[in-house]
Amino acid sequence: MQINSKEKIIKHFENGNKSNELIGVENEKFLFEISSNKRADYNKIKKVLEKFQNKFNWIPIKEGENIIALHHEGKSITLEPGNQIELAGDKLQNIHQVCSESYSFQDQLLEICNETGLRILSVGYDPITKLSEVPNNPKQRYKIMTEEMPKKGELSLDMMYHTSGTQINLDYLSEQDFIKKFKIASFLTPLSIALFANSSLTENKPNGFLSYRSQVWQKTSRGGLPKFFLEDMNFEKYAEFVISMPLLFIFNNKEHLPPKNYIFKDFMEGKIKELNNNLPNTKDLEIHLSTIFTEVRLKNYLEIRSLDACEWDCHCAGPAFFTGILYGNLDESLELIKKWNIDEVLNAYVEAPKKGLNVEINGKSIFEWSKIFLNISKEGLISRNNINLKKNDETVYLKNIENILRTKKTKAQETLDNLK
Repeated sequence: MQINSKEKIIKHFENGNKSNELIGVENEKFLFEISSNKRADYNKIKKVLEKFQNKFNWIPIKEGENIIALHHEGKSITLEPGNQIELAGDKLQNIHQVCSESYSFQDQLLEICNETGLRILSVGYDPITKLSEVPNNPKQRYKIMTEEMPKKGELSLDMMYHTSGTQINLDYLSEQDFIKKFKIASFLTPLSIALFANSSLTENKPNGFLSYRSQVWQKTSRGGLPKFFLEDMNFEKYAEFVISMPLLFIFNNKEHLPPKNYIFKDFMEGKIKELNNNLPNTKDLEIHLSTIFTEVRLKNYLEIRSLDACEWDCHCAGPAFFTGILYGNLDESLELIKKWNIDEVLNAYVEAPKKGLNVEINGKSIFEWSKIFLNISKEGLISRNNINLKKNDETVYLKNIENILRTKKTKAQETLDNLK
């Protein structure tokens, strides 16, 4: 489909309307060489990818002669700019399946890392390496991103090379359903930053933040939490946002070129001479949507992107938390945030990376709101009634959050306490 009008973009979003709500999760992690405690370079990462291919039948994706990704049965393994390795999971029906998928991948990755002298670190921000020491990889788009991103975001390179996160991908049933879910996800961004904070160290020292990853993303080009995201978003408004967004690069014949100040509207109007004035197709639109780095994002599903990466004891908590809220208890959640002031939420968003659970919204701390939304999520997961072989429902994955709220200590605070 040629994308030559706003209506075509809206149609793309309408095509995302589902009759069955599935869950997809993407997790990033750092790999370090055990012998040197340095981030794994591309040669090491390439060996990891080749072992996934040879031992576990993952299929390679290449740019020229370079392996840049793998895919297998609905899942993919991709490389971030600093060789962070990411599992993009399949779309699954419940958190039991999501967690099983993640543990299976973890077992494979751990086996391969043991064979290649690497260790895995799952935190929101590299706590050891200087930016100048981070290795890169030959993925074409990252070369242009490294040049372009810092122009409009002072910590953009830190975002690219130093951060790892957890992304939760959820479906919507209709535009009205999307409006509700997008609003709740946007309003709860400060809460998810605070609750899942796990990046309090930089170069082996406290950095003054609980989620330095979030601080970095707030000062990243094309990122943040725009104020209009907290108003009633719909497909048309998001399409207008997409049309006015500058291109991050021009993609032509498998080659990535500098963006030259074009916006997507120029592409839609056939004004990009480097593309022979051709119009974008659906694939071009999907690429452009993936270069918007906001905390909540629309493709033809909804993405929640505000959680620090974490270890495997808390890995399933974020997806379970938001599944219970958005799939199991949507209207009650919406009712709770209706009285929240938008400017207060934006202020909490700015303060949450440093103050965490102590930030206030509408007269209550995020700590108090987290307890309220944990109960809402729990009720939602109980109502979903997805039971595994051990006869547990999906609430079993909320234990990490229960522990955080019982001790009043996030992963970030635990890290700081261990330094004392």
